[in-house]
Amino acid sequence: MASQAKAIIGLYQRHAADFDRQRGRSLFEKSWLDRFLNTIPAGGAILDLGCGMAEPIARYIIECGYAVTGVDSSPNMIALCAARFPEQSWVIADMRQISLDRQVGGILAWDSFFHLKPDDQRLMFPVFAAHAGAGAMLMFTSGPRFGESIGTFEGEPLYHGSLDPDEYRSLLAANGFAVVAHLAEDRSCGYHTIWLAQKD
Repeated sequence: MASQAKAIIGLYQRHAADFDRQRGRSLFEKSWLDRFLNTIPAGGAILDLGCGMAEPIARYIIECGYAVTGVDSSPNMIALCAARFPEQSWVIADMRQISLDRQVGGILAWDSFFHLKPDDQRLMFPVFAAHAGAGAMLMFTSGPRFGESIGTFEGEPLYHGSLDPDEYRSLLAANGFAVVAHLAEDRSCGYHTIWLAQKD
């Protein structure tokens, strides 16, 4: 499945307009976003990894009074972000290679981190730690168990990968994060598997 994983960046670049049109704006993620934002001071900096086209999640965070730096590997996605929210910071980059030389109060990787291969996911935890200030919140979505799967988007293969929950816990602990909440296949949140952790 390595080739499908490598194809993710190109897929979202080709189909940015399709994704923008099809992505629901109902914000079923709101309860988890509120938990994520709850301990971050108003006006704090949020790093949104795999921000897509900034709606609805980044929009909600911005409207709650936070400063967003959005990172996405698709220039077309970032162009949509910049057009909608020009006062925020938008960066074209692969999350695996991001290095902002600053720390933030919250890091979000919602429906993006799970497009990485397991080996690449393991390497992301030091990246999270490098950008997390003391007490910073980290929230990401994963699969419920170790494995790889292929979905489809606009008729093209769409890769998803996941580690085992015990390994996520170990990686979080090794990089200075304590698990605050974890729920596998949350029915109230579109069956997402969610991790919420806080930096020491």
